[in-house]
Amino acid sequence: MLKFNKLLLTLLLATNANLSFAESNSSIKPKITEANAEFVYKYLLGEIAGERGEYLLAGQLFLDLAQQTRDPRLAERAAKTAAYAKQGALALKASTLWVELDPSSVEAQQAASQLLVASGNLKAAKPQIAKLLAKEDTRANGFLYLNSLLAKQEDKKEVLALIQELAKPYPAFPEAHFAIAQAAYMAENLELSKAELAIADKYRPGWEVSAQMQGQILFKESPDKAIAFYKSFLQQHPNANDVRMAYAKVLVNQKKFQEAKPEFIKLAYSAKGKPEISVVVGLLSLESDDPKMADQYFEQALKDHFKEPNQVYLYLGRSAEKQNNNMRAMMWYNKIESGNFYLDGRISAANIIAKNQSVDAAITMLDAVDDLTPEQQVAVIQAENNLLSQAKRDQESFNLMQKAVNTFPDASELIYDYAMTAERVNKLDIMETELYRLIKIRPDFAPAYNALGYSFADRNIKLTEAKTLIETAFKLSPNDHYILDSLGWVYYRLGDLPNAVSYLRKAYDVQPDPEIAAHLGEVLWQQGQQEEAKKIWGQALKSFPENDTLLSTTKKFKS
Repeated sequence: MLKFNKLLLTLLLATNANLSFAESNSSIKPKITEANAEFVYKYLLGEIAGERGEYLLAGQLFLDLAQQTRDPRLAERAAKTAAYAKQGALALKASTLWVELDPSSVEAQQAASQLLVASGNLKAAKPQIAKLLAKEDTRANGFLYLNSLLAKQEDKKEVLALIQELAKPYPAFPEAHFAIAQAAYMAENLELSKAELAIADKYRPGWEVSAQMQGQILFKESPDKAIAFYKSFLQQHPNANDVRMAYAKVLVNQKKFQEAKPEFIKLAYSAKGKPEISVVVGLLSLESDDPKMADQYFEQALKDHFKEPNQVYLYLGRSAEKQNNNMRAMMWYNKIESGNFYLDGRISAANIIAKNQSVDAAITMLDAVDDLTPEQQVAVIQAENNLLSQAKRDQESFNLMQKAVNTFPDASELIYDYAMTAERVNKLDIMETELYRLIKIRPDFAPAYNALGYSFADRNIKLTEAKTLIETAFKLSPNDHYILDSLGWVYYRLGDLPNAVSYLRKAYDVQPDPEIAAHLGEVLWQQGQQEEAKKIWGQALKSFPENDTLLSTTKKFKS
């Protein structure tokens, strides 16, 4: 069965059909030329099948009628019915007939193109796409949509070659060059991508869409290059709000919060009455550690009737928590009474209940949440496990996760949490078994490799395997501070202090975590850099005075 583009799957079924047949451009003569008994019988049978939800039968009947009458309206009906039924082969056959019978129909060409691409037949899709691009009124959007249409194709170089061919007739068309730039980027040909964007900019100076992509490419090379580019572009085009949003996000990503704040204000001011912008600015403000400013924009979004108020209630609750106002946070979380964000609100409320009342009260509240999907049940179990772990009730945490993996044996997140709880109660054989099992189930799950490798390194055993495991995790997730820490720690155990310090510094730069501080300080101490080690430990202890790893490490070396 063919897979479908989501756009095609949501096409509505036609609701009316005129029983006089339309003329088509086909040279093949119809077998049925009027609404005779055979036609009426098949047509009514198709209608009844559709009413009963038997869309495959309905689609087959409408296609049969379209072939017999050569009527494009029936081919259209067959294509849409088959698409709705997720019957790829039938939909493709019907849409191909639809194009044949009504070659001027843009909708027919779009349907055929999407289905041919979904089937992997790019060669057959090419002429249909070319016809769409030949139409002046659909050309610009067509080129902008091309890469989305072809996104699921695995051979990105083949996609690039196809788009280059389709763009050849339009050398002065900026959208064509942008489409090539996108395809080149996906094919990891950054130089070609930049060259095509430069041509697009030549024909359409100040184009925000192109500028955003240029910034994205530069960010890959260096965040500072992207920042400089955005800044220069905005000086020339101060009303380019999409670029300003991208600029603000990069500044936040690089923790340049003071530089980001005025950009937020400009965005919000220019987008009065647009609640979506207010929500984004609120989130960026929250990320830049300015919850009071975030509150202003979240509340403005509510005043402007943001389509998902529960989402804003959740953000307002988190903002209140950042301001240590748990009562206000609970007020916002309790306003979420249903919908997509209900469970997130309950879990957030449970964390506050655990702090203000007890862990047991928080778990009781979560247990009372009903009508959950399997995925939501997993989320609740993880939340309860976190509460028990934070309270250092490790045996209860282990018991919970042991029961959970019996209920959901293939839930990778639960297997991982079970392994971690097993380690905390010193059941290392279970930990190792579960992590090896998880690696087999999810070979792309970096935390499993990292946890197993770190456990070996921390116990100073199987160091060669530990290094291999952690390096695998690093390849899967090269910017994860926990993995960088593990890599530094295994190098330390192997006696390679320079590499150990290098990776531990990188980890600490990404996230000043107390355990990373403990590890970095220990390696520096062993290198003879005791003063720097003491400085790092001292800074970490100010923020995390009760961290066990940090306390035990400093005690060991200061005694």
